[in-house]
Amino acid sequence: MSLTVERVLAPVDGSDESLEAVEYAVAVAERYDASVHAVYVLGEEVVRAIETDAVDESEVAEDTEAFTGTVRELAEEHDVGISSSIAYGFSTNRKSRHPGSVILDTAEEISADFIVIPREPLTGEPGEVLEKAAEYVLLYASQPVLSV
Repeated sequence: MSLTVERVLAPVDGSDESLEAVEYAVAVAERYDASVHAVYVLGEEVVRAIETDAVDESEVAEDTEAFTGTVRELAEEHDVGISSSIAYGFSTNRKSRHPGSVILDTAEEISADFIVIPREPLTGEPGEVLEKAAEYVLLYASQPVLSV
């Protein structure tokens, strides 16, 4: 039985660890002649700041676009197709919305065949939300998951 991979999901949060995970996602995609989808997951503090107008949403968009630009360059260096999206990793209205569920929902929406997610010790940086989601994704994903 061989593994067929057409799309690799790489959740990112702007951290060095998530950029390293993208490198692994690109390597998997290159091996299987697949594409990569990077979903930028916004953390709770950022989402709350946007919802309360404490931060300008366009500034957050610029930051995420700059990071996904780096991701895009990395994929293009290896001739791997790349797409991206942004998702709120938390909601003040939906109790069940958290980074892990957002990642798995995105995987389902884009028909991902493989997920690469960073798994590092918690650093306490407000933007780094994926570390908290890795265990959830490992437990509940229906796709193969590489945790790096």
